[in-house]
Amino acid sequence: MDNSKTDWAKAVRPLIKKYKDEPHPLHAKNLYQMLVMVVLSAQTTDNLINQLAPDLFKAYPNMAKLAAALPEDLHPLISKVRSFGNKSKWLIDIAKQIKKDAAIPTTMDELVKLPGIGRKSANVIMRYAGLKAEGIVVDLHTIRVANRLGIVATEDPKKIEKEMMEILPQKEWDAGMCMSFLGRDACRPTNPLHGECLMNKVCQFCLNNTD
Repeated sequence: MDNSKTDWAKAVRPLIKKYKDEPHPLHAKNLYQMLVMVVLSAQTTDNLINQLAPDLFKAYPNMAKLAAALPEDLHPLISKVRSFGNKSKWLIDIAKQIKKDAAIPTTMDELVKLPGIGRKSANVIMRYAGLKAEGIVVDLHTIRVANRLGIVATEDPKKIEKEMMEILPQKEWDAGMCMSFLGRDACRPTNPLHGECLMNKVCQFCLNNTD
């Protein structure tokens, strides 16, 4: 199948319609919690972050409380998180810079200046806040789904985001996070559910692997 002529702006609309209101798998209750959880979640499962979140936020319910802590104060609460030593330093640095929840940045440029926050994390935070997208969320699920669809042909997250931003109009940029949800539901790493996938009519991988 040649997907070079696919109208992707049109093709992703059903995907966005299905998942646009789907809450992020990180169970944050406010923007402060989402920022903290996103920093912690790099190379760590969302489930683990959700499990430790209640105790963490009971001890540090807001940015002001977090700013008054030392990195080692966080260690007992996040020791199961990969690279928890670095992440505890990043979170304290962020808290000391921001000082209060109301001052959490709301633009891509400001967010990526914070330690431990790259474009993917910033995109997730901005989506949670309901802000206008300035980029496209690209996680492991998005990488798999975008390549299987044939909208991109690279495993590099930065290249995927750049290419998809060029292919899709800004109003369709939630497609990245929606692809992530699709990757969890149907487009799994093994045994993908082709018959249940709403993208199966435009998916290069699906059409090449089903009768």
